[in-house]
Amino acid sequence: MTIRARVRTATRTHDHVRPPVRTRGLRLAAAALAAGAAVTAATVPATARTTASHDTPRYLEPAELPPHPSSPWYAGPVTAGQPDPLPMCVGEALPSIASHRSFWTDYDTNAEQVTVVERSTQRAKDFAALLRKDLDGCAKKLMRQYPDVTAEQKYYGRLNVEEGAHVYGVHTTTTGGASDIALFSVGRDDNTVTLVRWAQLGDFRDAQVDDFRTTTVTAVDKLY
Repeated sequence: MTIRARVRTATRTHDHVRPPVRTRGLRLAAAALAAGAAVTAATVPATARTTASHDTPRYLEPAELPPHPSSPWYAGPVTAGQPDPLPMCVGEALPSIASHRSFWTDYDTNAEQVTVVERSTQRAKDFAALLRKDLDGCAKKLMRQYPDVTAEQKYYGRLNVEEGAHVYGVHTTTTGGASDIALFSVGRDDNTVTLVRWAQLGDFRDAQVDDFRTTTVTAVDKLY
């Protein structure tokens, strides 16, 4: 089976459950990752914050994602634990205390938000730095692991929201002709870190960078 066969997304089924995506076999794959919507809702694990509020972190709503020209966004519940499959490049760093929410459209566009509440501000700083390091080396890692994948990446800069957020883009192509674009952001509010991923078929020209920046600011700002 080629990587192209594994990473091609399908359209959403009528019951609004996320369809399989092309990267399910790789768990790291090129750009169109998506976790299946959970059957029951679960809340973020109750973890005491040090200097900020004790409230549960809030998640993005479908309308807060980059607008799709031909489809509304749909969302699964906020679910405790790591997403399955894990998002490419950063998935191995996600701890079991993570919570996540998956989003999808009627077409080959999907997104995900993963939030981790750490025991201290310093642990959150270290975790955010680890995610950024993984994203800094994402393209090289993909090409090293998958010889038939060519990857490029861009850093789109820092956003001034709470303790800051950083935006990245990764474009992957395969020898079979698949082309996928993904945007990632890592943001922190005190001892809470959130990762947002948006992906669809295409390349850097198809990346909704400005809209994704707005989504990232919203995601970090609304945590508490």
